[in-house]
Amino acid sequence: MLLEKKIKFLIVHCSDTPDDQNVDSTFIHKMHLSFGWDGIGYHKIILRDGTIQNGRPEYWVGAHVKGLNKKSLGVCLIGRKKFTKKQFESLKIVLKKWKKKYINSVVLGHRDSTKTLKTCPNFDVKSWCKENSI
Repeated sequence: MLLEKKIKFLIVHCSDTPDDQNVDSTFIHKMHLSFGWDGIGYHKIILRDGTIQNGRPEYWVGAHVKGLNKKSLGVCLIGRKKFTKKQFESLKIVLKKWKKKYINSVVLGHRDSTKTLKTCPNFDVKSWCKENSI
């Protein structure tokens, strides 16, 4: 169980699916099951139209960033590199809500959270957060 006081990181991901492909949490859930996981690894998913879908409940340890799952929440933007204005608006909503609840947490892009060759989410999360007062 993921305890509220243990959440130190809020990790931003992308689905790495084509930017013109409108997949959703069900698609991600099935993909993650095919990896042998216990279902969707992210806690929130943001669709191309800005819709925010639930993934794992916040109390359930995620499967989204090796080594940090027991102290982080993950949000995933559907797409690869060209995210929509509505997605960024929804990301701001999710992160501000989480920051209010998990006051001492730090927002990071997946690529910045651990030693990895991944480029996810393919934009500079730290700069974006600064520009959006998160």
